[in-house]
Amino acid sequence: MDLRLLINRDSDVSIRSQCDYLGIPRSSFYHVPQGESDENLKVMQLMDKHILEEPTAGVLTMQSMLKDVGIHCSYERVRRLMRKSNICAIYPRKHLTVLGEKKYVYPYLLRHLEISRPNQVWEIDITYVPMQQGFMYLTAIIDVYSRFIVGWGLSNSLDAESSLRVVREAISVHGCPDILNSDQGSQFTCKQYIDFLKDSEIRISMDGRGRALDNIYIERFWRTIKYQYIYLNPADNGLQLYNGIRKWIDRYHNRDHQGIDRKKPFIIYNMAA
Repeated sequence: MDLRLLINRDSDVSIRSQCDYLGIPRSSFYHVPQGESDENLKVMQLMDKHILEEPTAGVLTMQSMLKDVGIHCSYERVRRLMRKSNICAIYPRKHLTVLGEKKYVYPYLLRHLEISRPNQVWEIDITYVPMQQGFMYLTAIIDVYSRFIVGWGLSNSLDAESSLRVVREAISVHGCPDILNSDQGSQFTCKQYIDFLKDSEIRISMDGRGRALDNIYIERFWRTIKYQYIYLNPADNGLQLYNGIRKWIDRYHNRDHQGIDRKKPFIIYNMAA
């Protein structure tokens, strides 16, 4: 997670001491990037909810949806905010990977694969999370066999290091999976991410472009956590968001899931791992 979320302004321990203890520059804690307007934040939240209902919704569809609720946005504005929210419509399209990154795109390995044990296949993804004011990004890794969340973290950017930090922490606790599947986002098609997985002897799998079902288990998890917790409990700050998600995931791990014969992810993962 973003270590800055752990700093408490109301603590008896000084901000300087907390930054020193966590190993982060004090200047990075005080830096406040320019945020989006309230209207843009509302637009991003509406699009985030809509993409869960209509995964094929592109810029024009989003523009029409916003118009229906009385918000008029230009094509360019909608496209920018979709990118900011990490929202990407699912539809077949040409391969448009930027030259220089194409060598980091890997084939999809899960088709017709029988998944029979924990740590055989993990899926990773990153999603936009709205708050009362502003937003953050949530990265999570799900074990496909058990639906257990082996790692997750919050950050305020879409950079590769934030996602890679979650991978490192998951491996340090649970060991390496045989296969780690992701989409073809820039966080996962970069040298830093690919080199780490190769060095860890993890097989790399990536969704085909425009394929809705390739990363289906983590996509279902996003829908569940957003409708059952995030949308109902908009956080005031990053620390509140982190603690709320942590408690919700604990409950998620200890309840029955229909997709695994009404068993609990925590029990399946820990009994078989």
